[in-house]
Amino acid sequence: MTGWKIPPPKRPTKTEEELRKEREKKLRWLVKHGYLRSERIKNAMLKVKREDFVPDAYRDYTYLEVPLPLPGEEATISCPHSYPLFYESLGLDRGDKFLEIGLGSGYGTALAREIVGSNGLVVSIEIDQLTFEFARRNLENAGYRYVVLVKGDGGFGYPELSPYDKICMTAVCNGIPSPLLEQLRTGGRLIAPVRKPWKDVQDLVMFEKSERGVKAEVICQVLYVSLRGSYG
Repeated sequence: MTGWKIPPPKRPTKTEEELRKEREKKLRWLVKHGYLRSERIKNAMLKVKREDFVPDAYRDYTYLEVPLPLPGEEATISCPHSYPLFYESLGLDRGDKFLEIGLGSGYGTALAREIVGSNGLVVSIEIDQLTFEFARRNLENAGYRYVVLVKGDGGFGYPELSPYDKICMTAVCNGIPSPLLEQLRTGGRLIAPVRKPWKDVQDLVMFEKSERGVKAEVICQVLYVSLRGSYG
């Protein structure tokens, strides 16, 4: 997590009411700074308690703009602004079939479930066993049982339920794994951090698939842990 100053672990002291107020304050900040525009995404972020997806030792830091450590190898829950940054760019919406590469804490999965609604589908893949179990428990405890959780190598996607309308990668790669592009429907979008060759720079890139091929658009620079597995 080079580049971020992670606060030290501590015993949590904040009440649910204090965290609710911080959540509402954070959403106002996200709107003010242009990260959050969609009402569906805003409502999802109001409903899903981010603190329920953070380890107890970091619970009081839930709404700080820093990634926080999770169980597993180099696993983190991303900064709060990262989720609307990805989902607004994707245009994630009601009814979408959504594939998430990197389950993390399960927070992004819960948000996506709220956003796509009962007619949508959320599939999330995680390679790390400890991270997978942590997220699975978080989602179950928060009542999110209608998601498909896959323990495996995210670079291969999940062809059983493809094609997907939207795909989100939450780890940096040197290039998009070909199975993911194959599982993206024509007209669909994929967003991912991509490492620039020979540079210590990561670009958040939106890929849009059409009958003519795949078009890429750089959104901004980001900082994410590396993709693991066959395509890492």
